[in-house]
Amino acid sequence: MSHDKTPERTDDIAVALFGELFMADQLARNRISKVLPKGMELSHFSVLNHLARINDERTPAQLAKAFHVTRGAMTNTLARLEWAGHVHIRPDWEDARQKFVAISPSGRSARDSAVAAVVPLIGEVVQAIGADRVRALLTVLRELRVRLEDDGI
Repeated sequence: MSHDKTPERTDDIAVALFGELFMADQLARNRISKVLPKGMELSHFSVLNHLARINDERTPAQLAKAFHVTRGAMTNTLARLEWAGHVHIRPDWEDARQKFVAISPSGRSARDSAVAAVVPLIGEVVQAIGADRVRALLTVLRELRVRLEDDGI
């Protein structure tokens, strides 16, 4: 009889997990979007932060893959970032069909301003929950992300 309840419990846990993840994601996005510098969207910040961290060029296709978005969505984000002067987009000198994207000094400055606005907000949450508990949660969330990436879900 207990064997019959195991799948139900697992299903309940899975539904609760994803429900909490989706709600936390929405709430975090809303709170972070409100403190970003004027005119900066969360997608812009994410791309600038990624480019600043890797400190190297990437193709739009590589960025789209890294963020699990369509090439069209990434092209739109990159066009807005280029218009704002936050990224430089250059042709690939060996393959004219391909482009490379790099963060500009203006983009690095915009990213740094955004980080300065976001960190206190996130820091408050981490402090309220407790750094050790958040660190343990990060391990589980990373494993969940890797499994979802591997499964192609």
